[in-house]
Amino acid sequence: MGCLDMEYYLPIMAMVLIEFIYAGLGIGTRIVFLQGLSPRIFVVYRHAIATILLAPVAYFSGRNSGSYSLNLRSFSLLFLTSLIGITLNQNLFFEGIFLASASVASAMSNLVPAVTFVIAAFVGMEKVNIRSMRTIAKIVGTVICISGAVSIALLKGPKLLINAENITSKSIMARLSSNDENWLLGCLCLLGNCVAWSIWLILQVPAYASHPNYLSFTAWMCLMSTFQSTVVTLFVESDLNVWKINSLLQFGCILYAGIMGSAVTFYLQAWCISKRGPLFSAMFNPLFTLIVTVFAILLLHEEIYIGSLIGAIGVIIGLYTVLWGKAEDVAEVKEKTDPKLMIINETEEGNLFINESCEKTYYETVLEEPLLPA
Repeated sequence: MGCLDMEYYLPIMAMVLIEFIYAGLGIGTRIVFLQGLSPRIFVVYRHAIATILLAPVAYFSGRNSGSYSLNLRSFSLLFLTSLIGITLNQNLFFEGIFLASASVASAMSNLVPAVTFVIAAFVGMEKVNIRSMRTIAKIVGTVICISGAVSIALLKGPKLLINAENITSKSIMARLSSNDENWLLGCLCLLGNCVAWSIWLILQVPAYASHPNYLSFTAWMCLMSTFQSTVVTLFVESDLNVWKINSLLQFGCILYAGIMGSAVTFYLQAWCISKRGPLFSAMFNPLFTLIVTVFAILLLHEEIYIGSLIGAIGVIIGLYTVLWGKAEDVAEVKEKTDPKLMIINETEEGNLFINESCEKTYYETVLEEPLLPA
């Protein structure tokens, strides 16, 4: 009984830990960016550290099978996946955190499933049947998500909370918060981040099929994104002094991002998805928004606006609507296509199956393709 309970609760505990790690990353990066660290430099250092950690593990775990090597097709797909999913995606994300706020960035991240559905439907990977409740749910959820994002960007409204002091520099925060142009540009960067992340999720299907080794796949992406981000930074940042790390806090944040924000979370996310499926992982994303918003108010004294709050709630409602539509869709397909599986226990996250051909019981999730980032 104890082992079964622990097996059930371990993925939940891991996902909560992941959301706290991401929340700490969002708050920490906001602080060091206000101290003067360039978001582009941060992206380079973060993935350089992640590469240093993951590359040896990937090499030694796959050297007997040769799975760490690449052919031309695998290299091309991984290069494109890294360019869009990490280099472009994270540069836009951290630029958005700097120009807007950590709480807005966390709220906008819930757009990813809706944007993924739109892109997948456009390229023919997602069937659209307007007579199906599942399709209607995905469409309605997408509209709600996008409307919420527009509300965050354009309808700031009156301040919900007014803070008298700031942890870093009051003048810097006041200038950034009151500048509507910076706010709108930051929201546009975060929207671009969601689009890039959604394309990355779709590109992972052919990329991983050409190089089916998770550790090696992740290590190669981190390595390629390190070089790509370096080229982008050298092109954008003409002053070489921006590469300097000026404080222990900046160094600690970069180290935390590389070790905890990339290497550890990548592993934990993959383990949770293998145990309970991507829908289970996606359901925890609003927890990240809640944690970041609370700590942004308490530690950074960020200003919260009525329009942003309403928009964030709308995005989260739209997220769960899209996830419901997708989960029901895949659950029906699985029941039709695998007659050897008999459901012996149904849950919200997935179903417990028994395979009649080998009498083996195991947990099967209700989604096959990831909807949210690792």
